[in-house]
Amino acid sequence: MLVFDEILQSPNLREIIDELEAAWADEQKRRHEFWANIDENIKAEFIMGEIIYHSPIYGRHWMASSNLTRRLLPFVYDQDLGKVAYEKVMVRLTRNDYEPDICFWKKERTLDFEKKQSAFPPPDFIIEILSDSTKERDYGIKMTDYALHGVQEYWIVDTDAQTVEQYLLENHTYKLAQKLKEGILQSEVIVGFGMNVKEIFE
Repeated sequence: MLVFDEILQSPNLREIIDELEAAWADEQKRRHEFWANIDENIKAEFIMGEIIYHSPIYGRHWMASSNLTRRLLPFVYDQDLGKVAYEKVMVRLTRNDYEPDICFWKKERTLDFEKKQSAFPPPDFIIEILSDSTKERDYGIKMTDYALHGVQEYWIVDTDAQTVEQYLLENHTYKLAQKLKEGILQSEVIVGFGMNVKEIFE
């Protein structure tokens, strides 16, 4: 907030605004090009003006993802709670476009989803599975951005440490609710859904 206040008091405020608007316009042009050229077979994200391409994942990553979705999908759909998406589903936020590993929208928020829709609003719940190349973003810009856009619950899965961190939204920021290596982790957003942490890494 201090930096913002300093900008407001700057005698060249108009010049700063012009520079920001020019930077925003240039970034949005590149974002438009990203959407025009994106290939549905390639996992890529648009983050802070850059296109981030993702390398093929390791076995430990897709096994954790499979174990989570194997339990989450039937729970959500059997009870008609909403929609679950994984891997190549694009979530469009104000500035950035992400493809979370796993995400969930409550039913009432999915009623307008269309079959040919390619970009989706912020989910209610997101799981990111760490890798060496994504760890900084998963704890950094993604955590900040998801919180600012109202994602109520965020799990970070660490396949090396075999732990899961559960973050819950509080005043537009995440608070660590718990970090588990064993035991049952219960979701706050998907009421009734819980999973034995060890089963995620089997």
